[in-house]
Parts: sequence; structure tokens; C-alpha cells
Amino acid sequence: MSGKRSPARRPTMKDIARHAGVSQSAVSFALNGRPGVSEDTRDRVRRVAEELGWRPSTAARALSGEGAATVGFVLARPADTLGVDSFFLQLVSGIQEVLAERHLGLLFQVVEDVADECAVYRRWWAEHRVDGVLVVDPRTDDPRPGLLDELGLPAVVIGGAPDDRHLGLSTVWADDAGAMASVVDGLYALGHRRIVHIAGLPGLAHTERRIRTLRAEAGRRGLSEVKSVTTDYSDAEGAAVTRRVLEGPTPPTALIYDNDVMAVAGAAAAAELGFSVPADVSVVSWEDSALCRMVKPWLSALSRDSVEFGRTAARELTALLDGGSARAVRVPVPRLVERGSTGVARDSTEVGRGA
Repeated sequence: MSGKRSPARRPTMKDIARHAGVSQSAVSFALNGRPGVSEDTRDRVRRVAEELGWRPSTAARALSGEGAATVGFVLARPADTLGVDSFFLQLVSGIQEVLAERHLGLLFQVVEDVADECAVYRRWWAEHRVDGVLVVDPRTDDPRPGLLDELGLPAVVIGGAPDDRHLGLSTVWADDAGAMASVVDGLYALGHRRIVHIAGLPGLAHTERRIRTLRAEAGRRGLSEVKSVTTDYSDAEGAAVTRRVLEGPTPPTALIYDNDVMAVAGAAAAAELGFSVPADVSVVSWEDSALCRMVKPWLSALSRDSVEFGRTAARELTALLDGGSARAVRVPVPRLVERGSTGVARDSTEVGRGA
């Protein structure tokens, strides 16, 4: 996939002057709070500037046309779930490595939702804050690619599947479907027929891909007691969902967690209920980290180089900033590392709850 865009033109003082019917010097006086224009003119100029979406540049480099020398990264997730998310810490580490080599800064902001994220992009674009952005957590119905196309802001989408509708955006993606299929293959070979996937946030493209793949793999094998339950990625929800499914009439024999934090919390919750890992229930973490090797038994996990994932995304963005064409880059499929938390399944209807 390749393509180039013509960047959208930012409104200038000349545009404001034309729409307001005044000189450019009058616009400069009005917007910079300097004397020399009447209050009526000042109000009219400011109103026109707002209507056109004009913002003052916050960087001298941008004013001189050299660019902001900064890359933007906005995260629309609950702030209290970020401190323990090893994937994002490693991803940002890889991004920063590449940006530092190019003497580029990273402007990071956490917001409530995608609407706020879009507002940040519009503001950054208007203020010349950033030269490009890295976009994470692609949604199934996502307004961000269209907006970035409209603005002409160079962007790399991390974790999204290639999208022919937005040829100006580069994509760095992993095969979540292939990874989920490999996990199900491994658990099925161990005799597991009741599997629960404790997933991340609903609406995220990678969450939906994993859910669809699990459903398809279960259907292909004729498994009726396989399902996914979405969460906010936190340890609290991971533990709560684990308790709920294990206390049901037919507890699962295997649990797949969408991150390492939930997997560790889930394994602890299972132990509290009297379930032994892996004798009664097997546990697999989608993300591998030191956490997976700090509990007993060590957790089986999907291993990938998240730092290199970040490096790849940053390299693709710098290539766009250098005038290159957009493209889709696929990183290696995460590899299942089997450890002590997965084993041969046995019927779990009589274990747990102190049995």
C-alpha cells in the first residue's frame, strides 16, 4: 500500500485580513494585543480568526517554515490503567530511541476519549505544534484516519490493519488473528474445550479481531463453551471477571488474558477461589513481561519485541516526514512461550471453592 497526500493549508494572517476586510498589519495588531486598531476591528479580526481555525504558532521553527521538530502521541485511555501497562512503556521506549537519533521531540498527551483526541490533533495542526503523529488503539469505527487525511498531517497508525481508504497514512500492524489462532491451537492440543478470553477495551480494532478469531476457531472445532469478556485492561477488572467465570456452573479450563497485568491478577484470584494453576485452570497472557516471571508458576505468554514495534513505527513516521510514501508494515506474529501456567486439561466442575 502506498500513497502521498497534499497537506491541507493552514489559515494565515493574510486569509484573516481578506475575510475581515482589513490590512495584514491590522490583523497583526489585533491578534497580538497591540494598539493601532479600534476595538470593533479587534473583535472582528478575532472572530474571523476563530471561524477560520487560526492558531498562533508556538514554535519559532514553525514560523520560519522549518517544522516543529516534534512528533505527537495522544492516548485515549483511562489514565489509571497506564502506569502498569508494560506494552506502552516498551513501545514509547522504542519510539524515543529513533526520535532521539533524529533530534525530534515527543509531545505526549492523555485524553478522555477519541473526540478529545481529534480536538488535540486539530489544535496541534493549527498551532504548528507537531510535524506528524503516532496513532494507537485503532477503533472499529474510527474518525481519526479521515481527520488526519483532511489535515494532511503525516501519521502512522500502530496496530491497525492496512486500510485502502486512507492511503496517506502508514500502518504498522501485527497479526492478532494469527496470534489468537496459535494460542487456541496450543490449548486445544492440551485438551481444553472450555476457554474464556478476558479481553481489553471493547471497540478497539485489535480487541475485535481477537474476539472474532476466537469465535471462528471455536466454531471450526465445534466448541460451544468458548467466549470473550471485555474489560478496561486493569488488574481489578481482570480479577473480577476471573472470579465471575470460575464461580459459574461450568468453569473454564483455560483463561486467555489480553495483558500481563490482568493475567497475574487473574491467576491470584483463581488461587483465592481454590483453583490450582495449571492443574485446574491454565492461564495465558497476551503480553509477555517480567511480571509473567515474577509469579509461581511462571505464566505462558505471547512474546513480541514491543520496543522494536515502537522503533518500526517511529522509522515509518520519519520516512513520511522525509517525503516518503505511506505504506503498511507487518511486524512478526507474537510467539507463544509455554511456561508453567499451561497444562493438560481436566474436568474442573468439581474443583475450586474449597473443593
